[in-house]
Formats: sequence, C-alpha cells, structure tokens
Amino acid sequence: MANLEDIYTGRVLELSANMPRAGRLESPDATASAHSRLCGSRITVDLRMEGDRVTDYAQDVRACLLGQTSAAVMGANIVGSSAAELRAVGGQMRRMLKEGGEPPSGRWADLAILEMVRDYKARHASTLLVFDAVEDAIAEIEAKHQR
Repeated sequence: MANLEDIYTGRVLELSANMPRAGRLESPDATASAHSRLCGSRITVDLRMEGDRVTDYAQDVRACLLGQTSAAVMGANIVGSSAAELRAVGGQMRRMLKEGGEPPSGRWADLAILEMVRDYKARHASTLLVFDAVEDAIAEIEAKHQR
C-alpha cells in the first residue's frame, strides 16, 4: 500500500497545476455536475458534440488535487473523443480503482498516475468526478437526440 503522501507528489502536482479548458461554454449542448459529499469536491462540465464526437468542452473544477488531476487529463484529451471512448475510459478508471484493473493507456496514459489511489477508497469518488459528469452530459445529449 502506497503512503497517502506519495499520491500528492511529482506528476500529480504537475498535472493538476495546468487545468486545460477551465471555465464555461457560452452555449453548450449539455451541462452536468458531479459532487463528492465526502470531500466537497465539485466539477461542472459543459459539452458540445457533433454526432458522436466532442467538438468543445469546458470545466469548472472546484475539487481536491485528485479530482483536479483527473479533470486536467480529461480537459487535455476530450475534444475529438467519441462517446464510446469516453465511456470506456471512465469504465477503465472505475475498474482500475475498484477492481485492480489495468490503467488507461494511449492518450489517456496520464491517468495511470492515479492508480495508487486504489488503496484509498475514500478518494475514489473525487478521482472519478469528471468521468461521472462527462458521462451524464453525454447521456443528456443522446436523450435530446432520441426525442
């Protein structure tokens, strides 16, 4: 088991210090928020999609360092991603933390730094906030198109 202090070093600090796509979109196709009751972290995302692909994204991140790190990686990689890819990376993050699964790879490889969080169940929710919010926003857009 890693020491909790080890989580808050090096690459985690570097990633969280650079928050891509911070702010809000003027007219998003969907907005969703996720909140961790345990630590009070909150992330609100604005999403625009054309067909199945993300064309624009912004995020208002009021989260702990782990939530900031996940959001930073999301902000750096989300534009151009498909809904299926985003659901897959969210699922992979959940399996990594909760079931000991493999971390994401490819352009999402920076998320592997959060693998050490798996030993700290109380930190899972804040680490996963951005994935919950993005998936909710995608579901909102898909629901609008089904009407």
